[in-house]
Amino acid sequence: MKMLRRTVLATLSAATLAASMGAIAQDIKPRLIRFGYGLNEQSNQGRAVKVFADEVEKLSGGKMKIRAVGAAALGPDTQMQQALIGGAQEMMVGSTATLVGITKEMALWDTPFLFNSAKEADAVLDGPIGQKVMDKLQEKGLVGLVYWENGFRNLTNSQRPVAKMEDLNGIKLRVMQNPVYLDAFKTLGANAIPLPFSELFSALETKTVDGQENPYNTILSSKFYEVQKYLSVTNHVYSPWIVLVSKKWWDQLSKAEQKVLLDAAKVSREFERKDTRAEAGRALTDLKGKGMQINELSPAESARMRDKLTKVNALIAANVGMDLWNETKTSLDKMRK
Repeated sequence: MKMLRRTVLATLSAATLAASMGAIAQDIKPRLIRFGYGLNEQSNQGRAVKVFADEVEKLSGGKMKIRAVGAAALGPDTQMQQALIGGAQEMMVGSTATLVGITKEMALWDTPFLFNSAKEADAVLDGPIGQKVMDKLQEKGLVGLVYWENGFRNLTNSQRPVAKMEDLNGIKLRVMQNPVYLDAFKTLGANAIPLPFSELFSALETKTVDGQENPYNTILSSKFYEVQKYLSVTNHVYSPWIVLVSKKWWDQLSKAEQKVLLDAAKVSREFERKDTRAEAGRALTDLKGKGMQINELSPAESARMRDKLTKVNALIAANVGMDLWNETKTSLDKMRK
């Protein structure tokens, strides 16, 4: 009988120990976070995602791990945004331009010729105006952490250099799936065609579209020089990226976990901007070396385009709200003085 009792007790102890060890293992199992992005791993976007991932692991003591998924493998920006809203994906980084259909205030960043320099953009995006726009996302099921830099956008095409506004006439130009971009380039004379970025190279290769507009870094990392002959330096829009989190998922995190993600995002933002700007200078030289013909739009032609887009800007102002529009303009005027 004693032997039986000892056996039972030994069995129960072993079971209890196994259960405890299982619970401990469960406790130390890292929280896996899927982070989707559109460009490839070697791009400025890919490098910054790695910095973010390393920082999250460091700040959380290994309790949180980022599973980075690039090259639009989780779908284009619009698809990932919906996955975040539904709680099927945790995080992503993508263009603010593709969020306009979700949060109208995001159209502010699409205003042609809004910023004259990256310094102006940083001040507005990282200040109260940028935060105000980002906070609007929460009503729609998304949480914005920080803005990254995509950069000033420039035109490429396979038909001719764009030295004046009339050179855009009839060019089939891929634009983001965003009404502001569509209206702006139609107003300037192009045949604007909305396409996801993931389909762009193929569309250029097959001549479904003649051209596109993106920062130098993206033109280089996406190898658009293989299917585009002309690059026109227009700097027509400063294009931010934004690091997003699913609100459904975010609300399940502890305050400490939320802080890890926000702090890591800020570290990645500083790295990403510095890296992107350094690469942009090199990228332009590389693109010239790859055989692209490069021309620069004159200040007079930039002014003509800006004037032509007055109605588009008025529509943006009405869409984002006059208070936000005037606050942004006042802030920029102060900086310029």
